[in-house]
Amino acid sequence: MAGEENFKEELRSQDASRNLNQHEAAGHPHSWSLEMLLHRLRADHTKQDDKFANLLDAVGEFGTFQQRLVALTFIPSIMSAFFMFADYFVFTAQKPYCNTSWILAVGPNLSEAEQLNLTIPRAPNGSFLMCLMYLPVPWNLDSIIHFGLNDTDKCRDGWIYPDAKKRSLINEAQLSGWSRCRRGCRGNRAEATAEFDLVCGAETKKDTAHIMFMAGPLIGSLIFGLITDKIGRYPAILLSLLGLIIFGFGTAFVNSFHLYLLFRFGISQSVVGYAISSVSLATEWLVGEHRAHAIILEHCFFAVGAMLLTGIAYSLPHWRLLFLVGGVLAVPLISYIWILPESPRWLMMKGKVKEAKQMLCYAASVNKKTIPSNLLDEVQLPRKKVTQASVLDFCKNRQLCKVILLMSCVWFTVSYTYFTLSLRMRELGVSVHFRHVVPSIMEVSARLCCIFLLQQIGRKWSLAVTLLQTIIWCLLLLFLSEERKSMTILMLTLGEFSLAATVTVFFLYTAELLPTMLRATGLGLVFLASAAGAILSLTIINQTPSLLPIFLCCILAIVAFSLSFLLPETRDQPLFHSLEHSPQMRNKVKDMTTEDTSSDDMSSDDMSEEAAKNVILNAQILRLDPYPVSKPALEQ
Repeated sequence: MAGEENFKEELRSQDASRNLNQHEAAGHPHSWSLEMLLHRLRADHTKQDDKFANLLDAVGEFGTFQQRLVALTFIPSIMSAFFMFADYFVFTAQKPYCNTSWILAVGPNLSEAEQLNLTIPRAPNGSFLMCLMYLPVPWNLDSIIHFGLNDTDKCRDGWIYPDAKKRSLINEAQLSGWSRCRRGCRGNRAEATAEFDLVCGAETKKDTAHIMFMAGPLIGSLIFGLITDKIGRYPAILLSLLGLIIFGFGTAFVNSFHLYLLFRFGISQSVVGYAISSVSLATEWLVGEHRAHAIILEHCFFAVGAMLLTGIAYSLPHWRLLFLVGGVLAVPLISYIWILPESPRWLMMKGKVKEAKQMLCYAASVNKKTIPSNLLDEVQLPRKKVTQASVLDFCKNRQLCKVILLMSCVWFTVSYTYFTLSLRMRELGVSVHFRHVVPSIMEVSARLCCIFLLQQIGRKWSLAVTLLQTIIWCLLLLFLSEERKSMTILMLTLGEFSLAATVTVFFLYTAELLPTMLRATGLGLVFLASAAGAILSLTIINQTPSLLPIFLCCILAIVAFSLSFLLPETRDQPLFHSLEHSPQMRNKVKDMTTEDTSSDDMSSDDMSEEAAKNVILNAQILRLDPYPVSKPALEQ
């Protein structure tokens, strides 16, 4: 026994000496060593309070159950992207002409070109004026051809689209009306009624549809955030999937623009509801890097959904078919009623200990594991009732309020910048298919790169790196002239690449910083800030010069980059469940270190260095001998 103790002492001495030498060799930059030390201390402190860390180890960190859970998030992510970006393929540009079918009453055999030549005025350059027509006159065809028409007015009977190859939301009713008129309709507006003429002064309705879609998360983020924390992750996911099916499939049958806006509003709420509830569920079932990998893969499949949408929209001739196909693909999601699990962390915090144990035992059985009875008995009722937790707790708890404000500022910046770059690319006349396929491919690679970043430098520094990249691309955009279109498109694509990585890192980061009892509510609050940023982008870019929105992107990105350093690191940290376990342990340990060293005459730098050395020694000793032999045992 004495030989074993001497061997341990020798190991401690050698290991501590080696760490001290490495620490001293680092020279002056001792803050990094102190930062890493505090990171380890925070991890040890949190593990003591997280009983689920050992339980999930017993269940299986990433067994068949967890793999199936992650796979279940992929299909809804694809469908969320499908419905979210459908607007871009519904409002395809069309070339309208006034419906002048009145002339067919006197010349039923006129060709399309002859009808346009006789009834549509021309501009000085010889092109047709798309929003004007010659007024009808009670003449015969020969008189009209001989004398011509002079009096013009705005389109009275709607529009026709003779050059349209596909039916978009803009032209579908009038396209069929034109074909009927070619068979002899005499200007009867009732036979060619359209509800979606978004041309000749009504183009702003397209932006209204985009704003309405982004307004959905303003309400949906709060509603689904509260629902997910109140009634559970499982029912919230089912509710959002039901919304995707109903509103997505139902959009194919709308007969007015206002009804279309209503259904798009419902879809946007379902999309944000699924994002909040699914991330909460995956975060609470998985541990360590498995959690990061699951969220990254979910976001990758979101980009796959955008690519799938582009391919289907390119091949389908009618916009209604697009929503029909999406609705059919979403119907199998009904099966999630029977195969989706609930979060045991949420069940435990709500006092449903029996249900939490049953869920853990079921997961262990799927993974072919057995949970030791002593570990399972540690799942007990929380010390403090959490059923009364509400959004007001974000105001009452100082540290939580600070975290949510910082997160909201960064989310606002990311959303505003992403939509500004996307809309800027649309202004350059880039094809809608290019704007979705190429950035989506880039986003998949960007999100896969996050795996390496998160493993090597953690959440905090990964966020800082991706934001710094965004700042660089936005600054380059300010100095590029409008004539260099190809370079501008390249910078915009690289900016979207960086922002895709930022979104993935920040999604994971936000979920880990929030307590289980208010995780979904907190995600809802930051989603609200994200929606506000998107709406501001849509508003500003349509009313200001092109450089001002990009300049605001630079300013906001710099502010977000600065604020990101105020957030604590969460890598390798177990989740905390209640408000008592603050994520700001780094600040607390730093305050304790400052108080302990304030009585000495040493400088703050020297004292931080000395404190780091001492605690590293103690940490190494504890690590080498986690179960020290007691003195009485040695004497025996």
